[in-house]
Amino acid sequence: MVNDGAAEGQGAGAAGPRAAGNEGGGTVGGRGRPRGRPRSFDRETALEKALLAFWEHGYEATSVSDLTRAMDIGAPSLYAAFGDKRSLFEEVVSVYGARYGSFADRALAEEPTARGAVERTLREAATAYTEPGHPRGCLVVHAAANCSTPEVEQSLRDRRNADIAAFESRIRADVAAGVLPPGIDAAALARHTGAMIQGMSQQARDGASREELEAVAEIAMSIWPRTGTHTG
Repeated sequence: MVNDGAAEGQGAGAAGPRAAGNEGGGTVGGRGRPRGRPRSFDRETALEKALLAFWEHGYEATSVSDLTRAMDIGAPSLYAAFGDKRSLFEEVVSVYGARYGSFADRALAEEPTARGAVERTLREAATAYTEPGHPRGCLVVHAAANCSTPEVEQSLRDRRNADIAAFESRIRADVAAGVLPPGIDAAALARHTGAMIQGMSQQARDGASREELEAVAEIAMSIWPRTGTHTG
């Protein structure tokens, strides 16, 4: 637990009873009588609320005021516990990747072929991007919309490109192993996969259902080449 009252005073650069009183832990009437225990907050709960705010509105459109309202803490506490908005967002993206966006990594690690990994990724994306309880689509895709902070934009782009590179590496390995034909353009096929994932995210934001996205995924897989004896 993080002491919100203490953090508020520290973040504001204030000292003494007057600053402590800002969060309910100072004095009343200057006579040294305590107002009550400072309010505290659970850091992980606050972080999850920030994640949902960024996921719903994107990085640029989510202000510090929006974050403090969503997280139910003061701005100085936000800065004390998480750093600035950009630092908070970086932590949010890491948590998102581990909690909500790891299905592609699991598919690549567990499926024996590139085709199997891509098919599973698209199928699970259709579910993840439309399930209730959180905003639709992918945070890493949506949060970059209208972003005017170059470092944030580049960081999100690097994450998306890393996913494409991972698919390309698996496709090249299958070509080398004879699972896929030697004439395949691995880079183009991997980028097609990235385009499908990103497009499904936007379609989910626009209201597409899980079943509709699964149908899109099925069509996407129909272009994948096969060999006579090795299948994904």
